[in-house]
Formats: sequence, structure tokens, C-alpha cells
Amino acid sequence: MELSSKHSDISKLTLGGTLVTLGVVYGDIGTSPLYVMKSVIFGNGGIQHVSENFILGTLSLVFWTLTILTSIKYVCITLKADNNGEGGIFSLYTLVRSRSRWLIIPAMIGGSALLADGMLTPAVTVTSAVEGLKLLPVFQDLFGNSQKNIVLLVIFIICVLFFIQHIGTEFIGKLFGPIMFLWFCSLAFFGIINLVGNPFLLRALSPHYAINILFSDDNKLGFFILGSIFLCSTGAEALYSDMGHVGRKNIYFTWPFVKICLLLNYFGQGAWVLSAKGNPAHALIEDINPFYQMIPHGMLIYGIVISTFAAIIASQALISGSFTLVSEAIKLNLFPKLHTLYPSHLKGQLYIPAINRILCFVCIGIVLYFQSSEKMESAYGLAITVTMLMTTILLFNYMLKKKTPIVLAVIMLVFFMSFEVSFFLANILKFFHGGFVAVIIAVTILFVMYLWDRSHIIKMRYVEYVPIKSYIPQLSQLCTDPEVPKYASNLVCLSNCSKPKEIERKIMYFLLDKRPKKADVYWFVNVSVTDEPYQAEYAVENFNTSNIMKIDLKLGFRIDQSLNVFLRQISTDLVKNKEIEPQTSTYSILPNRSLGDFRFVFIQEILSHESSLSAWDSLLLRTKFFIQKFTASPTNWFGLDTSDVYIEKVPMFLGHSDHVVLKRNDGKKS
Repeated sequence: MELSSKHSDISKLTLGGTLVTLGVVYGDIGTSPLYVMKSVIFGNGGIQHVSENFILGTLSLVFWTLTILTSIKYVCITLKADNNGEGGIFSLYTLVRSRSRWLIIPAMIGGSALLADGMLTPAVTVTSAVEGLKLLPVFQDLFGNSQKNIVLLVIFIICVLFFIQHIGTEFIGKLFGPIMFLWFCSLAFFGIINLVGNPFLLRALSPHYAINILFSDDNKLGFFILGSIFLCSTGAEALYSDMGHVGRKNIYFTWPFVKICLLLNYFGQGAWVLSAKGNPAHALIEDINPFYQMIPHGMLIYGIVISTFAAIIASQALISGSFTLVSEAIKLNLFPKLHTLYPSHLKGQLYIPAINRILCFVCIGIVLYFQSSEKMESAYGLAITVTMLMTTILLFNYMLKKKTPIVLAVIMLVFFMSFEVSFFLANILKFFHGGFVAVIIAVTILFVMYLWDRSHIIKMRYVEYVPIKSYIPQLSQLCTDPEVPKYASNLVCLSNCSKPKEIERKIMYFLLDKRPKKADVYWFVNVSVTDEPYQAEYAVENFNTSNIMKIDLKLGFRIDQSLNVFLRQISTDLVKNKEIEPQTSTYSILPNRSLGDFRFVFIQEILSHESSLSAWDSLLLRTKFFIQKFTASPTNWFGLDTSDVYIEKVPMFLGHSDHVVLKRNDGKKS
């Protein structure tokens, strides 16, 4: 099909593909040099308290963190766990969910933590970039040295960034790749011109410096230095999440270049710190940032401009990634259905207005609350460690499903979890320095996912199904009954029953008992979200009739559920195959029209007061129904805005309540 062919094109290694990869995949991890060394030095008490041993240990920790977590875990291992070319924690979950029901737990936890990280990243990266303006005398002369001016500028940039989402980013997206290529070249250049003065820092490639610094007196944070070091790999998850947009081969080809540029810059910052630590002028600067200080003075404006562009691109990539993540969660029934738009022709690009507004408000709130990047860094990183841990758990189950020798799978699990648990424990300290903000956001998202999943389980437990075959005589008679007015030429009832010959009892009750609904053809349609991201297939059960059709639509979790379009195609195919009779229309502006009108029916449940659920389950369902009032209606979700839609509200009688049985007593005369 067309979608799958477009999807397969991105797997090819091309010059354009590598540029897109640089612009889409590496925004987060590529902007980490803006704040990693700054965070490490600040946590150690300032530039005057660093030593050569401390810098060597820090650089060694950065190198081995990037190597173990990013290069080995994600690039070499996790990228191979693709779902028809798609990556990300929900794609990985769809590959392993058949193994056990409980695997939905790490998927929900990891997805919610990743969304929380997506809300923090724009605030951190843009603020870190814009703060470089304080080093410019011109900026200080015009606006002073007040942090409030930086905050206002950051909020302005964030507002513009979120505002342009509704018009699409197809045009500026074409600039992302070349700008990020220039950014990485600049990182390498700034690093090299500082590293040439102290090339002996390359000794830090030896792992013993990383181990020694954890127990050295030069390191005042001890084990908790890992909380700042981890920031260098916060964008590692994006390599896997964005694989579907750029293809695995393009990531394989570009990552060595990106990693070398990043390491050159980190080592260059280390060299600058050692050369400047004895300078009294630098000792007086509280929030010193080695990244900007290492840039030659004549190139400082260029450095600030390119840093700001890189920060904006990183933010844009995370915003787009958040839209995709929420869209996948919706299709997997882990999130409320939200109105989704497709503002450009780029594959996979979508826009969810509600999520855009929430992201914008949260980002602005984070900037106003923390005020400076240095305080934001204290909260940053905690959420993404949780996502990495959950990915490792799912990856372990994927390896078992693929019949990987259990010894190798266990070694992988223990090896990576030992590192990730260490980083998680080191980041726990951040909870009390602002990390609680990320935790609150992640827990809120997790509760919504749990709410949707649990509510679906409760509802499915009590749904009653009936065989369609038992009602064929009544429906066939109703189709030709002259005394009943026609309700619609084609009556489409949406069903959650995946069994081809059954339907919910409430649908039959609606058709036959609540004023019989006469139609030429009855369509019972079930939409099943499959594990293959771009699958688009359908199956038909006609019960040897030409007026009763059970349609099972199998759509991948990346496919837009445009029911109106799909059903028109299916019905046209059935007419051509002579499985249903053509529906001639006396009045129509369309020549040779073979089908009449379609009317869509949705049975929407409301919780009955007679249901006897536990207090917790009842609260969950009522909360879900309350949230649904503010989400996309079935009409919008299935693209039926211009169609004839009827929504029937029926009470849900869940549980077993004790019914009072009346006893007849007409009264007796004494």
C-alpha cells in the first residue's frame, strides 16, 4: 500500500536522510553541552574547587555514559527491536504485550515519564541558550543584568514555538538538518581550539578515571555526581523513539559523527576549566557556563545565536515527539481521545491542540517557577531515568520472545539496569531540589493512563454479547416492513466486539426495541488497533445476506482512524463484488451514485446509579466520564464532522446490585 511504501523509503541511507536525522533525532542530546559541565561544576562548589583529577573523572564519566547507555544500549541493541521500522516505548510494548498483561505497567510508566521529560526539556534548553546573552556587553547596556529579562525572552520564544505548531513546521523543518549539522561542527570546532592546549585530557578515555572520581575527595558530591553526568544522555531515548521518522540506517551512520562532536566539546570545556580555574575574575561568577566561556570572544554572538537555534530545534523535536507519543497512547486505549490535526504533508507529523496548550502552559510555568537554567537542571533528568529503566524491562522481554538465550538476556538486563538504577538513585537527590515537579507531571499522566486502561477492563468485564445470526430474521423483515419509516439507507453501528459473528446486546436493543430502525443495509463496524504501525486491512462477514455486514477494520497504531473514508471504500468494493445491492437514488448531483446516505450510531455509556462497583472502580469510571466531556467527540475522532451522526446514551449496569422485588398486595377487606 502507499503508506508502507513511503515508510520503507526512509530506511534508505541518503544524504537527505542523514540531514533530516541530524535535525529530528539529536536535538535533545545535541544540546546537552549547554548545561552538563555547568551543572557538574556548580554541584562541586564552583570553578575554584575543581582539580585536574576532578575534570579527568568527569570527562571519563561523560564518555562512558554516552558509550554504554547511548552507543551500546540504544544504537547497537535497542534499535534492532523495531516494529516494522517504528521505535519508541509503545512500539516496543506492542511487540511484547502478548507475553504478559503486566507489561502494560512499564509501558505506561515509561511513556508518562517520557512525556514529563518532554515538558521540561524546552524550558531547560531554551533558557540555557538564551542566558548566554548576559555575556554580551551590548545586551547588558540595553537591558541590564537582571534574570527577569532572560525569563521574559525565554517565555516569548516558547510562546512563538508553540503558536506555530498549528500551521505545521514543514518549511522550517527543512532547515533543521543543515542548522544542526552546523551546530555539531561548531561544537567540535569550539572543543578542538581549547583541547589543543591540553591534549593530555584524552587520558580520560580510560575508565579508571571514572571509577576513581566517585570515591575521590576532589568530588564533593560523591556518588551523586552521576545526577549531573546523566544529563549528557537525556536524549538517548529519542534515538529509538524517532527511528520511525528517519530509519535505522541513518541513525547508524550519523551517530558516530554526533558522538565525536559532543565529546570534543566536552573535552574542550574541561580544558578551558583547567586553564581558567586560577583566574580570580572567573571565581566571582556564580553561574559560570564553560560552554560560552570557551568560545572565542569574537565568535560569542555566533555561538549564542546557533545555540538558541539548536535549543529551539531540540524543543520542536520533543514537542512533535510528545504529539506522536500521545497519539500512540490513544490508539492503544491508554489515553482519552483528543482532537488531532495534520497540518502538513510530512509523514507522521500531527498536531494535537489540547496537548499543545498543556505543554505550553507547563513550560511557561516551569520557567517562571525555576527562573534560571541552573535550578531547572536540578530538576532535570529524574524522569528520563525511569523511562530508560522501563525500556530495559521491555527489551528483556523482547529478547525472550525472540528466543534469545536466557543467559544473554539476563546479562543484558543486569548490566544495563545496574547503570540505570545507579543513575536513578543519584537523581533521587534532585527530587528535593525541584525534581518533584517532574514527578508530579509524570504521576498525573500515569494516573490518566491507568484510569483509561482500568476503566476499559471494568467495562469489558460486564459487556454482554449476542450472536448476530439469531437476529437476522427480524432485521431482514425490518428492512422490508412498509409500516416502519426508513431511518437510513446505510445504518452504521460502532462496536467493540472483535468476534466476527457477535455484537453487543445494547446495539441490538437500540435497533429493535427502541423504535425499530429500518435501513437498507446494517453495518456493524469494529476497529481493532494492531501491533503493526501502518497496517490497514478489513474483513467482512455477511451471514449469507446482502443487508447485514460485520466489518472488522484492522488499523495500525500510527494510522488515522478516518472511518468515513474507509467505509466508503469498503462499501464501494462490496457493490463491485455484488455482495450488496446498489442503492439507486432518484435525487443526486453525483452521476451513477451506487450508495445512499450513511448514518453513524455511537452507543455512549453513562454509569447507572444502580451499579454496585467498589468505591475505587466507581470513582475511576466517573472520573473517566467526566474527563471525556472535555475530549474529542466520536464524531471528530472518526472524521465524521460532515456525516449524519447519532449518539445514543445508555446506562451501564455494572456489578450486581440487589434489586427489590415487589410483592403484590391489593388489600383485603376486613
